[in-house]
Amino acid sequence: MTIAIIVAVCILLFVLGFLVPRLSRGPQRGVDKTLGAGQRAGGKAPGPIGKLFSKSFGTSRKATNKSASAGRRGRGKLPL
Repeated sequence: MTIAIIVAVCILLFVLGFLVPRLSRGPQRGVDKTLGAGQRAGGKAPGPIGKLFSKSFGTSRKATNKSASAGRRGRGKLPL
């Protein structure tokens, strides 16, 4: 379930980055801020569980940022 949500957010950010590059930065920052808060909260869990929670949020955060920037890069390569 969680993976499906992250994939959907990545696709949405990619499409936004491709169609409206300037307006895609706001939603990207919002997702980044939300996942960053989850990453910090997960890191406070005790022992190896904290590392696991923190890592999963960090990986999701990295994926969403990559997809948004890939959409903007793809738009920048168009010959328009």
